Amino acid sequence: CEISNIIINKMNHLHQLHQHHGIVSSSSLTSVTNANLSSMSIASSMVPHAGSPQHHQLHQQLQILQQQQQQQEKEVIYKWIQELNNSSTRESALLELSRKRDSIPDLAPLLWNSFGTVAALLQEIVQIYPCIHPPVLSAHQSNRVCHALALLQCVASHPETRARFLQASIPLYLYPFLHTSSRTRPFEYLRLTSLGVIGALVKADDREVITFLLHTEIIPLCLRIMETGSELSKTVATFILQKILLDETGLAYICQTYERFAHVGAILNKMVQFLSREMSARLLKPVVRCYTRLADNPRARQALVTTLPEALRDDTFQEVMQQDSSIRAWLQQLRNTLDPAGSQLQQQQQPNASAAAAVAAAVNNALPGSGLYSASS
Repeated sequence: CEISNIIINKMNHLHQLHQHHGIVSSSSLTSVTNANLSSMSIASSMVPHAGSPQHHQLHQQLQILQQQQQQQEKEVIYKWIQELNNSSTRESALLELSRKRDSIPDLAPLLWNSFGTVAALLQEIVQIYPCIHPPVLSAHQSNRVCHALALLQCVASHPETRARFLQASIPLYLYPFLHTSSRTRPFEYLRLTSLGVIGALVKADDREVITFLLHTEIIPLCLRIMETGSELSKTVATFILQKILLDETGLAYICQTYERFAHVGAILNKMVQFLSREMSARLLKPVVRCYTRLADNPRARQALVTTLPEALRDDTFQEVMQQDSSIRAWLQQLRNTLDPAGSQLQQQQQPNASAAAAVAAAVNNALPGSGLYSASS
């Protein structure tokens, strides 16, 4: 009976899909449905035992229906992808595909390899450029382009399409959104979704991704959002910086000059000040990880001995550390790295200097000065 109910439910689901999307005629669907429901009623009355011929027949019917359902769902997905090329059907297709993107394993290759799809997604992005300066972006416009960005995030995160995504320099199309400063919800949503695409790239721990990003302005853009964005935007931007630092090339790049390290150090210091007022374990973790990674560089470690914020030296974040043991472990590692003897951090703190001045003074002594984020450096 249970198997019969499953098959009947599958048939009902297929019936709804066919009616909604009009893939086949209703007459052919009705004949198939009636035939299967007839066999289901017979099977239900017989209540077959496991291993019996009737039980085996029901399993076969269930497998056939599952295959039919999978094929039907694929046809619906193909239909939505085709509709992206039509301006009159694109908005609804964007909505449906973005909603179901996590349940479609091969969506990224389908999007990338289908004719005109990526161009259609980029068209959605560039057509709202005039709305960001001056900032007149509406909620509807923001939602629509964010659906397109969500699909690009699928492409960015998939191993089969990530490299081609970079080769086409698609992340650069998102940077105008990261340059915006309006605090209204449409713009905040737009920035956050754009950061999500970059976050999906760096999450793969692919050196090719880091190399690409280092030749763009992503670091100053992330630092700006870390300083002025919402808590969630700060968190994603800090995560991106963390992943760049965790790569040896990224760490060397940021610690190569006084200007770069001073900029990063000053923003991280401001983040700690913000967190001392607005406790957030979600945001504190990547901040501490950034400091811990910077301390792996000898010259940066020398500067951090005197510029590490006092809140990371004392018990300011004790409550958060009790809730998240990983933060406590990373912070303890940072303290041990900067002061193995456990006696010099407090003595070398500069209480009378501002955070920015302290960073500048210490880093100036530790690192050479030769420019900010130039691609050629």
